[in-house]
Amino acid sequence: MIEFPNATVAHRRMPKDALYKHLTLTSALKEKFVSDVDRIFVENCLTKESLNLADDSEIAEIDFLSISLKKQELDGKVLEAIARQNPHKLVFLLMCGDSWQLALYHGKLYRSPWIDREQLDLELDGTNLGEIWESFVEQVALRDEQAGKAESLSIEERLDLQEDIMKLQKLIAKTEAAAWKEQQPKKQYELYARLQEYRRKLEELQQHEHKKQSFK
Repeated sequence: MIEFPNATVAHRRMPKDALYKHLTLTSALKEKFVSDVDRIFVENCLTKESLNLADDSEIAEIDFLSISLKKQELDGKVLEAIARQNPHKLVFLLMCGDSWQLALYHGKLYRSPWIDREQLDLELDGTNLGEIWESFVEQVALRDEQAGKAESLSIEERLDLQEDIMKLQKLIAKTEAAAWKEQQPKKQYELYARLQEYRRKLEELQQHEHKKQSFK
């Protein structure tokens, strides 16, 4: 369930044509925006006043937008453009039938999995809008269990940790498959040695020994 205080409710429709004209998008993406998006509403405006917050923040407003889609395959670049060209922080609720998804832009676009509307949840947590935004980022963007538990790290460090864990997991799967297929013993040995190194690095990351890395 997503329930924000009544004082935050706006439920103001955003004319699709007006928004479309102001977005910096390629012609192809503009066509997808027109064809894939049905309706857009500003559902809630979260401000210090509407939430009755005592603490100040550099973030002045967080808007919660619902977007009704004709199909699920909305290009993320459309959401990114809307978020980057808006002066406020935005949280998107994407709706397609009974399937819902949350999305937000924090350095890059993050999207939750599509799930049944009754299972979707987003909670307000924080004493100012900055803390509330970080809480939203954590709820939407952090899906790796190990990164989610690394509470001693900042939200940016935890997102970096998650990204590195996911990259290593993909490399391990790819290297395992290559090692099984390799017929030459020398190359197979090299692949297994590389695989062990990837597994060692993954174990370190999962123990939160995190430094931003590049993997080959």
